[in-house]
Amino acid sequence: MTGKRYLIVNADDFGQSFGVNGGIIETHEHGIVTSASLMVRWPAAVEAANYAKNRRDFSLGLHLDLGEWAYRNETWTLLYQVVALNEAAAVGAEVSRQLAAFRKLVGRNPSHIDSHQHVHLREPVRSVVLDAAQKLNIPVRELSSQIRHCGRFYGQTAEGAPYPDGICAEALIGLLAQLQPGITELGCHPGLGEDLDTMYVRERRQEVRVLCDVRIHSTLAQMEIELRSFDAVPGIVPVIEIAAAKP
Repeated sequence: MTGKRYLIVNADDFGQSFGVNGGIIETHEHGIVTSASLMVRWPAAVEAANYAKNRRDFSLGLHLDLGEWAYRNETWTLLYQVVALNEAAAVGAEVSRQLAAFRKLVGRNPSHIDSHQHVHLREPVRSVVLDAAQKLNIPVRELSSQIRHCGRFYGQTAEGAPYPDGICAEALIGLLAQLQPGITELGCHPGLGEDLDTMYVRERRQEVRVLCDVRIHSTLAQMEIELRSFDAVPGIVPVIEIAAAKP
């Protein structure tokens, strides 16, 4: 795999709404999305799971959903919380519940694990998720040594201000040019419609347009970057090497 560049384009929030589902399906069938992460707690999860079941070129992971925050009136506001993030036992029970729901919906284990708003990067959620992933031999976003994660294709600043330049075709082409040899996961959030109470809504439609832009396909070919799903990446051994937890 020396020198070769492989790209997994993973769409988050699959199942959160029917509009999000539509955008992800559009960008898989007509764009560069090769993978998605399923939110099992939402009404549109059944539709999302049914779509993914028989598509072996489309890997499906678990988008662990423990809560959501929005930056409003110059402060972060809790929109909902599934479980207290500082209670390891409660987090562990909820991770188990969502994994079981995933298996019931999809009929198999997830190909990877990540989380809504990256809550798995902080303890004690981090250790709980790592333990679950090690038992399943699957990678965890930003914690698996074999797969880099790129989250810079995003249409807002850290405070939630609009940043359309982050999700234009030129920005994505620039990110592709910077890919290092090996395997990179590019995160994205495509969607159609505005059927969500969340801070990231209008940007989703723009992501759909860019992820389906013919210039992106041409750039991938010119740069000899191969699109893959989590299920079809060369060099991933059965037991994923997961980075050691930070103190």
